[in-house]
Amino acid sequence: MNKKAFIFDLDGVIVDTAKYHFLAWQKLAQELGIEFTPEHNEELKGVSRVRSLDIILELGGVTASQEDKNKWLIEKNEDYLSYLVTIDESEILPGVLPVLKYLKDNGQLIALGSASKNARPILEKTGIMHYFDAVVDGNDVSNAKPDPEVFLQAARLLNSTNENAIVFEDSVAGIQAANIANMISIGIGEASILHEAQYNFKDFTYIDFAFLDALIH
Repeated sequence: MNKKAFIFDLDGVIVDTAKYHFLAWQKLAQELGIEFTPEHNEELKGVSRVRSLDIILELGGVTASQEDKNKWLIEKNEDYLSYLVTIDESEILPGVLPVLKYLKDNGQLIALGSASKNARPILEKTGIMHYFDAVVDGNDVSNAKPDPEVFLQAARLLNSTNENAIVFEDSVAGIQAANIANMISIGIGEASILHEAQYNFKDFTYIDFAFLDALIH
């Protein structure tokens, strides 16, 4: 049997938690007198928490001490976590479960490769942890995408070569990371934004089993 390494990002790919990040960042931005729109939020996709804060501060022309930044990062994360208290399987994005189940039923290796430091509790709360043979999240890596560290580590945990790895991503930085690692990149979202991906799908409902079979073989 051909075994490939299927690596999934989390926010905006498997679960719809990206909206909670936006709400938490927007609340903080408003407290700092900075306008933060959904368009601005696109710049934070696939970016670390620390860099996200810097981007927001740059938007408002705000300079701050490291002490203030640390305080704001804790505040943002506490707001975000408060939204996650009630998260359940309803947050799983359309079409994701059939793809995970098909890959599992066909003996494929599955990993999570996410910048989120809350990835494990999210997988547990949504009831899908059992699909994943490995989880690499923001607690396990020091370099943010487009650095490929998170995907390289996931492939290594699955004992896979980079060439046998397939990455599902919704961010430009994530697609670039997969391409740098010489992995197959699949963009989930707008093709006009994720045009560097080798394949593009608006969401998982557009991915059929014939396509997955072609990737496996």
